This record gives sequence, structure tokens and C-alpha cells, in this order.
Amino acid sequence: MEKGLLIYIDGKFYPKSEAKVSVYDHGLLYGDGVFEGIRAYDGVVFKLKEHIDRLYSSAHTIMLQIPLTKNEMIQTVLETLKKNNLKDAYIRLVVTRGVGDLGLDPRKCSKPTIIVIAQPMKPLHGVAAKEKGVTTLISWVKRDPVDATSHEIKSLNYLNSILAKLEANVGGVDEAICLDKVGFVCEGVAENIFIVKEKKLFTPPVSTGALPGITRNRVMALAEEMGYAMAERNITPTELFNADEVFFTGTAAEIVAVREVNKRTIGDGKPGPITKRLMQGFNKIVTDPKEGIKTI
Repeated sequence: MEKGLLIYIDGKFYPKSEAKVSVYDHGLLYGDGVFEGIRAYDGVVFKLKEHIDRLYSSAHTIMLQIPLTKNEMIQTVLETLKKNNLKDAYIRLVVTRGVGDLGLDPRKCSKPTIIVIAQPMKPLHGVAAKEKGVTTLISWVKRDPVDATSHEIKSLNYLNSILAKLEANVGGVDEAICLDKVGFVCEGVAENIFIVKEKKLFTPPVSTGALPGITRNRVMALAEEMGYAMAERNITPTELFNADEVFFTGTAAEIVAVREVNKRTIGDGKPGPITKRLMQGFNKIVTDPKEGIKTI
């Protein structure tokens, strides 16, 4: 499926086997850079402008000057899809600080490295998870706070998430849930989280250190369009255990129900009616040209 895949690096396209960056790139040495995960559905790149805006916001926060305009970056993503003849794809857009030396000083990096990868990819937790939901545990790994390497910034430093994912793997569950430093629910390792209680929806605020998710924002709007009350507020682990429904959202995960948290069954142990309705509505949205940018 990936035969002949072409990867964009700094203005050129390379076969997958030849796509390389320097060992002195600060993205590799220090996780110094930013990225976006984006999806294309039937020739529509879902919320591409919003993803590009978030990429540049993350870069601005870490004082990384991207050498392309936002429109040039959009065209680069579209060109990568065209080169690979892909209408349905997951796109990984990466901007690193660039090649420097073994010191930390970003001033030693003369030019950022820009990488665009596009390839077919199924939902993060697999197709079966859409029907069954996923199992989770609350990790001992607290989410980095907003005055640290916050996930508000979609940076290349994801060790916080990796540690939580390792715990999920060892614990034999599908995913981990991270709390903030105070103990409120924050998000999954690569997904935002929602709960449903008495037909009202709640999701943690970004002040917990959660990513301001593109899918999260659209699902919040979708819930309101469907007539549900929707609010951002702090959520306790006890509220999570006793929610009627719990679900994750994310570009890679899309929408997936959580059926178990720390061996506590959520609801009746399968995707709930509101989660399923949102999934159906989201599936219609993603191919609407008004919700993104067409590849052709």
C-alpha cells in the first residue's frame, strides 16, 4: 500500500527509503520542533486551514520562524497528496528547528527542516473499536502543566505521552488517560476526552494542559448543532467512572467510545447513543468541502 510513497523534505520529494534528516537536526536531538496530524477524506483535507493555523501558533510560542507562508504550507500539503495520488490519507506535517550542533542553543540552527508525510491509515484504535469502544486506565504520569512543555503546544516532545502509553501497554488496556497536576482529567495520550452525563457533554479546558484539538472543537460545535448542552469544565476521576458515556476525539482516533476506565465499566460497556450519533454526524462532516480544502 505504501509502495512508491514520496516524502517531502525541504522543497524536494524523496522515496520513503531515501527520506532522511541529519543526526544533528535539533528535532531529533532535543525534540525541538512542532507538528500536525491531518486527515484527508475523499479528496477533502479536513480542517486544513485550522491545522496550519495551530502549527504556526505552536511555532510562534517556541520562537520557531517557519520559512513558508501559511498558504505555501497549505499548497505543500496538497502537492504531497497529489504526488502520492491519495484522496484518503493521514498527513504528518513536521517542522523542526533544523540542523545545529550538539549544544542546545537554537541560534546554531540556521534553517528549519520541513517534512510532509502522507499515507493511508485506518483509525488509530482500529475499525473494531468503533463498534466496541476501548479500555483505559488513569496513568500515574501527570500531564505537563501549562507553564512547562504543555500539550497546548503540539511539539515534538511527546515523552509525557509515551510514558503514559507504556503504562497502558503494560496494563493490558488500549489507552491511558492523563490527569493534570491538580488531579483533574486532562486527556488521553493522543486524544481529547469527553464525558456525557444526563445528556449533557463536558470536556476538560485547555488550562489543564490539554491540546486545543481541531476534532475536539468541531465535535463540540456538532454536539450543540444536535441540540445537546456542551461545556468545558474540570472533570474528576470519580465523574469519569460514573459518566453515562465517555469518548475520545482526535485526528488519528476520530471519535471512539471508552467502555472501561480502571476496570470500571462505563454505562452499559459499549458505545452510548450520543457517542454513536456524534460518530455518524462526524462521518458526514469530514467529506464536506466546506469543512476543509479540496485536493483537486
